[in-house]
Amino acid sequence: MAHEGLSGSAATDSEPEKGDEDYSHGSVWSLTLGSIGVVYGDIGTSPLYALRESLAHTHSGGGIVEQNVIGIVSLLLWALFLTVTLKYVLFLMRADNKGEGGTLALMALAQNAFPRAAVPVFVLGILGASLFSGDAIITPAISVLSAVEGLKLVTPLFEPYVVPITLVILVTLFMVQSRGTGRVASFFGPIMLVWFLTIAVLGASHIGDAPRIFMAFDPRNGLQFLASNGMVGFLVLGSVFLAVTGAEALYADMGHFGRRPIQIAWIVLVLPSLVLNYLGQGALILSNPQAVENPFFLAAPEWALLPLVLLATLATVIASQATITGAFSLARQAIQLGLLPRMEIIHTSHTQEGQIYIPRVNRILLIGVILLVLMFKTSSALASAYGIAVTASLLVDSCLAFVVVWKLWRWPLWGALVVTGAFLCIELAFFSANVVKVLDGGYVPMFVGASVVVIMWTWTRGTRLLEQKTRRDSIPLRDLMRMLEKSKPTRVSGAAVFLTSDPEVAPTALMHNLKHNKVLHERIFIISVKTEQVPRVNPKKRFEIERISDDFTKVTLHYGFMESPRVPAALATLRKAGLKFDIMTTSFFLGRRTLKTAPNSGMPSWQDKLFVALSKQSANATDFFSIPSDRVVELGAQVTV
Repeated sequence: MAHEGLSGSAATDSEPEKGDEDYSHGSVWSLTLGSIGVVYGDIGTSPLYALRESLAHTHSGGGIVEQNVIGIVSLLLWALFLTVTLKYVLFLMRADNKGEGGTLALMALAQNAFPRAAVPVFVLGILGASLFSGDAIITPAISVLSAVEGLKLVTPLFEPYVVPITLVILVTLFMVQSRGTGRVASFFGPIMLVWFLTIAVLGASHIGDAPRIFMAFDPRNGLQFLASNGMVGFLVLGSVFLAVTGAEALYADMGHFGRRPIQIAWIVLVLPSLVLNYLGQGALILSNPQAVENPFFLAAPEWALLPLVLLATLATVIASQATITGAFSLARQAIQLGLLPRMEIIHTSHTQEGQIYIPRVNRILLIGVILLVLMFKTSSALASAYGIAVTASLLVDSCLAFVVVWKLWRWPLWGALVVTGAFLCIELAFFSANVVKVLDGGYVPMFVGASVVVIMWTWTRGTRLLEQKTRRDSIPLRDLMRMLEKSKPTRVSGAAVFLTSDPEVAPTALMHNLKHNKVLHERIFIISVKTEQVPRVNPKKRFEIERISDDFTKVTLHYGFMESPRVPAALATLRKAGLKFDIMTTSFFLGRRTLKTAPNSGMPSWQDKLFVALSKQSANATDFFSIPSDRVVELGAQVTV
């Protein structure tokens, strides 16, 4: 049973970096429109709740204070300027791994740049990936809830139906995932374009109500608010962070759209729209303090309220879709890097490699989202659970970025410390402010993230111990060659392919075939699949061939961590290398291991049991490697961990 390990080097050439491609004028704008629909859904729907939740900490005692409104809007604006614009759009997007971004891509980049720190970098990568899983569950719940709650402003009769309507929308969203995002993705960009133009117009229409809101551009007003409000200001900072949730999507989705289109979309449309909307909401509250109840929807004229609720619902569904798609991509990366068991990966497009659907991840996300909606019931309650996972993931990105800036970009140590340290200080402040939410719901993403860390740690550790045990009990391939020369088994016509995780030892399936069937095919191919620490491998560098003897050939297939290993397609390219065989007359031999716990495995008993349980959930190798099922022979064996 082939396994993809973490130890691959990045020696294999990758395809051209998307971030550095020369775009035509038309392609830049089409990709920019696409990025508006996919990348900015989460951060683009933050105005629904960010200012409302930030002000909720300040007016419970005695009305609205003007300086508080201006100070909080200032904090929101400068969070967008510093965390999103400066850190991600202008700085971190330069740290691309062959055109790809995201925590795991950054982890692989940092590992290659600083091999001596490979273990702590690996731990940071696991932590960042685990924290994203908590965000992936909360984002659909809070986004759709906050939009549907606008119906209560249309008429109070809708209030009892907010949760049921939210659940129907979310269940429908997850049910259509199997059809792929390709069919509806073309609508995402135009809808989100309308959304951003709408919120910009809404905000701009109210700035005139209180022009003094422009004082929010002075960062001293935000700092003064924090300094003069003590613990309240600290709590507000945790809610201000809601304005930048989704910032990590800029980096993670870079491989889909490229650096320039994402940067253009942010600077030309998204940032100005968000700034205008927050200014408009602040001005509305200054002129009408009662609007603090829900400043986003109350900014709309009465006749436009229902259309705005419908548009907001569409926007939040799109924001949720982007998070779900990101979860699928992250899960595939983790599987390819050996951090998770194999899971069935369905490609929903014949032309786009990135459009995938993972049924098991989809079911887990759906169950988690439903439980969150039923537990918290309102977006305000759920806001307490939001933020911890995201702030922690931003901290992880900054730590990994320090390694890349220092070792890969070769900045002086003091320069790397100053730049990444400045980002870390801001994010540590956000993280500290969010930690106080633990008992109010922040335990949810922490629990989800911790669970994923334990699962990844157990799978990685158990796999390594199992490989060591298997290697000790196996026969080196060279020794087998000498044994076969002395006692020649019966040969049958045709070719046989044996998949293995360790090409230096005889595959278990090969040994079982010799032991029980006492035959050997005329041509034997020992194939191992190796995952490189680059997103994609150039098809010209897909395989390495080593002839061991006249009838034994060892083949190593190379894949990037953003690719799905399709063994038959790779074997078809071997014909160009002079290996002649018909894949429809070739037999594939796979070893199916049934694991049992052992008293001296090297892991605690609970971890043994968890590893065995995870192995039972692992997808069939036939499906995972896209092998024709009618050509597969499985030979089972019981193995103790």
